[in-house]
Amino acid sequence: MSANWSINVDWETLDKGPPEERACFAALGIQAHGVWLTEGRDALANRLRNAPLLSAYSLAEWMAWNWWRLRWEPRSSARDWVYAHRLTTIGGGYIWPNITVFSDGERIALIAKPTSERPQTPFRYIANVAAVIQASEFEVEVDNFIDQTLQRLDGERIGDTNLAAIWKGVLEERRTPELTYARKLEALLSQEPDEADPRTIAQLIKDAAALSMAAIEEIAADRSPGQSVPTADELKEIADKKGFDASPRDRARLAPGHGTPKIGQVPAWRMGTDVARALRDQERLDGKPISNALLAKLAGTHVVALNERSSGASISFALDSDVQHSRVVLRSKWESGRRFELARLLGDRLAGPKGGRLFPATRAYTYRQKMQRSFAAEFLAPFDAVDEMLSGDYSMENQLEVASHFNVSELTVRTLLLNHGRLDREESFDEFEAVNA
Repeated sequence: MSANWSINVDWETLDKGPPEERACFAALGIQAHGVWLTEGRDALANRLRNAPLLSAYSLAEWMAWNWWRLRWEPRSSARDWVYAHRLTTIGGGYIWPNITVFSDGERIALIAKPTSERPQTPFRYIANVAAVIQASEFEVEVDNFIDQTLQRLDGERIGDTNLAAIWKGVLEERRTPELTYARKLEALLSQEPDEADPRTIAQLIKDAAALSMAAIEEIAADRSPGQSVPTADELKEIADKKGFDASPRDRARLAPGHGTPKIGQVPAWRMGTDVARALRDQERLDGKPISNALLAKLAGTHVVALNERSSGASISFALDSDVQHSRVVLRSKWESGRRFELARLLGDRLAGPKGGRLFPATRAYTYRQKMQRSFAAEFLAPFDAVDEMLSGDYSMENQLEVASHFNVSELTVRTLLLNHGRLDREESFDEFEAVNA
């Protein structure tokens, strides 16, 4: 059992329903960091319960079927996203907790929201909690819960279940590197197992060999519903037409012993902030604004990349041809947006996965992309200097003045204030992503 989260099962008796449901009827509670995500008010018993009566079989079957998407898929606008990530979609006549589960690749978010109070509803969930756990902890506890459910079925002499068949397939895929990577790409594309276009998966795997597996995963995660994924050849064509010359050899590097964390050790926003502060300290920038010329120099490119006013492609990226030559593509047509994107690419080279030729800055909510955004915000507008300028006045007018001073967007300043607790976050996924994940 994980120390930071658990699925607790206490078997109960059910007199009707399919054999699997009768065998696996249980008081089922989900806990994270010592807080019950399934806490609610039992109207029939007139008391609070941490573990409502539910079907462990249905939950285990849902988790097994959606395992790859729960493990790897970040928040998405895909139409069917909620069915793979929100427990209320399980159905079967039970009142399921309003818990949403999604990943950034390194960490898993568990967001519990209260359910509506309706007449004649015997159970109402009241938890209002956002918790984050390591992805490895998520895997261990889900494995334990599904195994516990299967053992219960065996003990009740119920075999050949759909759950057993699904889970056997998932375990086989996890043991096979080629299948693991294909399933991971499908999840990042917001696709069910075996439902993605095989040609798309094959192309992504081919491009990964040329550009890097980690970079192609970011490209897959950025796909908008109904849109195609840009291939390596298409990215090169965009870079040739809309990119700017850069030199990876000339960009800034952190000196050895800088002491910043490794990927996944801390929340993405914390990692990006620490790396940005380390670079600022190294370059002796104090709390000063960074000019376009200096930012371009640190990123190994020319200031013309920031002065350009036409938009580039649907994503920002750097594509290296060798250790001395690269092309940088920026998406925004606004100066503050282009500065932010170029800073993201610099942060990616400093703290992102090593190796490969492609460095993407996308709109996805993966750990890598969130780390980039946090780096760019802290590097361009260091929080200590921002906080000093605001002097406790967090009005929109004051935020706009600070944003103008550092030549960043007002959203950048707001995100910094949220990350550091100067503003109360609103109860939304956007704010959760900014603050915690």
